Amino acid sequence: MKTEFRDAMARLSAAVNIITTDGPAGRAAITVSAVSSVSDEPATLLVCINQKSAAHAILVANGRLCVNVLAAHHEDLARLIAGMTGLAPAERMDHVQWETGEHGQPTLPDALAVLEGDIVLQQQAGTHGVFFVEIRHIRLEQTAGDGLAYFGRRFHRMAATAALATAA
Repeated sequence: MKTEFRDAMARLSAAVNIITTDGPAGRAAITVSAVSSVSDEPATLLVCINQKSAAHAILVANGRLCVNVLAAHHEDLARLIAGMTGLAPAERMDHVQWETGEHGQPTLPDALAVLEGDIVLQQQAGTHGVFFVEIRHIRLEQTAGDGLAYFGRRFHRMAATAALATAA
């Protein structure tokens, strides 16, 4: 079942994000595709993080995080933070020029969207921590750039013009 489930999930396209945190427990970043909208009142997201990741315990201890929604040109950055370049987790954040967001979290200056918030509920489901995050601050990129998606165990560019035309 585990292999079939993973193969099925490889067929589920998802936006690529970098989750960051900063606080008393330190700084951390992790590349994830498991982010979902829960509610718009209050604005709440669901974020799933593998409990074995170096970032999980730091996220729990800090109690707040930022979802940086990546643009297509961020593929190399997504790979870097995901550990695909061989750097240790503690070194990965040092290779990025972060800004401090309105809610005190590391943000990417050119992310398509930046959503900073507080973890208001945490559950465990199998291998993952499931965080419900109440959003405290949102910053949107002024120009609509192409998005970055993960499908078939590879990164893909999502054309903004096609996505915007479909939404209209």
